[in-house]
Amino acid sequence: MSAVVHRCLPSDPTSCSCGPRLRRLAVALTRGGCLGLVAGSAALAWPALSLAQQSPTAENSLEPVVISGSTRERRVMEVPYAIGVVGETAIRSAGPMINLSEAMAQVPGVLVANRNNYAQDLQISSRGFGARAGFGVRGLRMYSDGIPATMPDGQGQVGHFDLANAQRVEVLRGPFSALYGNGSGGVIALFTKPITQRSFEVGADAGSSGLRQLRVGVQAPIGEGFEIAANASGMSLDGFRPHSEASRDLANVRLGWRGERDRVTLMANRQVQKADDPLGLERAQFEQDPDSTTPQATLYDTRKTIEQTQFGAQWTHRFGAAGQDWGLSQSQLAAYTGQRQVAQYLAIPAGTQNGARHGGGLVDFSRDYAGLEGRLLWRLGEELDLVTGLNVEQQRDDRQGYLSFTGTVAAPTYGVKGDPKRDEINRAETREGFVQADWRFTPGWQATLGVRSGQVTLSSQDHYLSNGNDSGERDFTYTNPVAGLRWTLSPQLTLHAAAARGYETPTLGELAYPASTAAVGFNTDLQAQTSRQFELGAKWRDGGLAIDAAVFDIRTDDEIAIAFNAGGRASYQNVGRTHRYGAEASTSWRVSPTWRALMTVTLLHASYEDSFQTCSGIPCNPGATPPQNVTAAPAGNRIAGTQAAGAYAELAWTTAWSRDGELALEWRAQGRTAVNDLNADFAPGWGIANLRYKQRFELDAEGALELLARLDNLSDRRYVGSVIVGDANKRYFEPAAGRNWLLSARYLRRF
Repeated sequence: MSAVVHRCLPSDPTSCSCGPRLRRLAVALTRGGCLGLVAGSAALAWPALSLAQQSPTAENSLEPVVISGSTRERRVMEVPYAIGVVGETAIRSAGPMINLSEAMAQVPGVLVANRNNYAQDLQISSRGFGARAGFGVRGLRMYSDGIPATMPDGQGQVGHFDLANAQRVEVLRGPFSALYGNGSGGVIALFTKPITQRSFEVGADAGSSGLRQLRVGVQAPIGEGFEIAANASGMSLDGFRPHSEASRDLANVRLGWRGERDRVTLMANRQVQKADDPLGLERAQFEQDPDSTTPQATLYDTRKTIEQTQFGAQWTHRFGAAGQDWGLSQSQLAAYTGQRQVAQYLAIPAGTQNGARHGGGLVDFSRDYAGLEGRLLWRLGEELDLVTGLNVEQQRDDRQGYLSFTGTVAAPTYGVKGDPKRDEINRAETREGFVQADWRFTPGWQATLGVRSGQVTLSSQDHYLSNGNDSGERDFTYTNPVAGLRWTLSPQLTLHAAAARGYETPTLGELAYPASTAAVGFNTDLQAQTSRQFELGAKWRDGGLAIDAAVFDIRTDDEIAIAFNAGGRASYQNVGRTHRYGAEASTSWRVSPTWRALMTVTLLHASYEDSFQTCSGIPCNPGATPPQNVTAAPAGNRIAGTQAAGAYAELAWTTAWSRDGELALEWRAQGRTAVNDLNADFAPGWGIANLRYKQRFELDAEGALELLARLDNLSDRRYVGSVIVGDANKRYFEPAAGRNWLLSARYLRRF
């Protein structure tokens, strides 16, 4: 369980999660005054410190509390690493609460690019890690209420994140993400709102491109220590490009029980999503009409269907008396299981699909996954906390491939299931142990030491042997140490330093094909990439001003990059050394009781230190004499998918006509993006302005109505929202929407 300290602000007194009587009192106050300690649901977290421990001064009590990367809940000022928190109010104000990309621009160092294509997952990268992913999320670890959204092989997805019921999202960058094991260039963790009262909520969204969404939810304590929350949403979208329709249904149920020393939470989640795939555009197509769709999308009827069901359980037990300062303090056990089914029709010609080695134009797989983690928290005096734990995760993919056409190669009918072309069982298993200690060796100094050691086993059993045997198995072992030091110079200022070793194995998809179109079998030459990460940072809090800044340096060996991406096959290779360094800063300022400002800036240098050979066309055969369609990528090139700079700013005004109304102007900007390792082209940089207005009405003692209006991309600028890295067809560019609007309404009733 987790705890978060809230203060009722004059612009939003309902942001305080205290009872309805205190809430009504807060509405009447000119300036916020309700301070509440709220128990929340968060797996893999440790129970809260007392209020006195968390807030030694009234000023510090406003500081957000975070869980990621620490042995227990800590204020942001108390942790020796860079971490950002996006709270409930910011999430609700950023959009229809469908995609993480809506609100994550407020966190420096992390890019969440909205493809405007629900047939593909969001592109998410942290300090350049994950930028190469052509599908799914790579290089980061993601959690929803402690249940991993990243599979044991390192690939993840976030489409099932329930943002409408999120209390906050924590974003951990830098060395301490190594404590999360394989592939953690960063950590994104969503935490659901706590159940604090009996209430019913219904919401509706309408927007450009035929966006329609309906949400409904209920939560209630039900006596004898039990509590329940259930919610559901349904979304449909026509899309601003032809052949980009999408729909998503999402449902969540959470049942909790708390006793004197025990807390148990059961969770269930269901996602059903269907989307047409408009594909990317070539540069000429984008410049001629960014609202167009490439003809191949309709010719092949490209589309994707996802169904996912998962269950989770957590049990936390407290040993001894509350507040004891020696010995075993608490234990926690978390378990989850789920199934994910995906069917995706690709844009591949019939002649190519019919090739002897090809896996077909229809990808159809069913994934079963499960995990178990146990933790023990030890308190060794007032100065030392220790966490020890074990973790086991596994996944099994029944991966099938079919022709995506019927009829003959000369006269095919596309978009239908044809003959089988692939039949594999892919497995991934992770076994890990970890330990972490926080030591406050003087009043102003804290040291944090940790290590995570594990083994990842990836294997494939090929049952479709007429096109060759692609079976194989790989084992990877790693030990990631991390160290951090925090120095509190004053109640307003802390400095920190951190260092770690990172380790990222290839995914099952990256091992599926060798880095040559002429080779067969598992990609046995592909090695894990290792990194050495360093970070220096500072955090300042003074009244209404908060500043966080960090500089970092990351050197990686055996960087994994795309060798080629064409015909439904994406193959990967190690390309030697890379170097990432940069700076991140965020500033929030309560200028006056009615004005507040926020700004974040990210600077990133990400380049290859070694030259390497990469495919420039198809067929690609580096082993031929002479090599076919192979070109040297020179040292110094920018890492594909990364940007040199990004920024976000907003200025918000609590309106004069209502303390419950807020008008805000937002600005977002991003540097140009390299489309491939050759840096043959770049998506241009861009900057856009958005306008939003939010108003809350207290209808009576128990009911409230909240309205949100947004007008995004005020200047109707046409820009590239994301890039399909290394696409051999040169359809790199996925356009962002032009000027678009959103209207949202939310009604809350307490009972």
